[in-house]
Amino acid sequence: MNLLISLQDQVAEAEILELYRANGWSSADKPELLIPALNNSHSLVTARLDGKLVGVGNAISDGYLVVYYPHMLVHPDYQGQGIGRRMMAAMQERYKNFHQQMLTADGDAIEFYKSVGFERAGKTEPMWVYAGTEH
Repeated sequence: MNLLISLQDQVAEAEILELYRANGWSSADKPELLIPALNNSHSLVTARLDGKLVGVGNAISDGYLVVYYPHMLVHPDYQGQGIGRRMMAAMQERYKNFHQQMLTADGDAIEFYKSVGFERAGKTEPMWVYAGTEH
């Protein structure tokens, strides 16, 4: 099997929706918003196994000091194989000289992000205004 991790500019709707649905992400129910959101990100990273999309992540940034990683997901059938780690490494390489790399994590993702170098920022408390019903 051939795994390809790449930074790119655009993603195709059908394969993105399949990946988001496999992970149970509600944004798959809003393709008219999800696809432009991803395609207008500062950066996208994808993981393809033998040509099949198995992971995607994005970054939004001011381009100089701060980057935020809102989405990073790997198809459930391929989790635990280092794919997310390699995608995050590609993003962190791109933004290695930035003052802040930020994200919000919950559930099982917390330990993953700790394992790739993220930690709680001082005494900060995560906050949001969110129109969804899941976390």
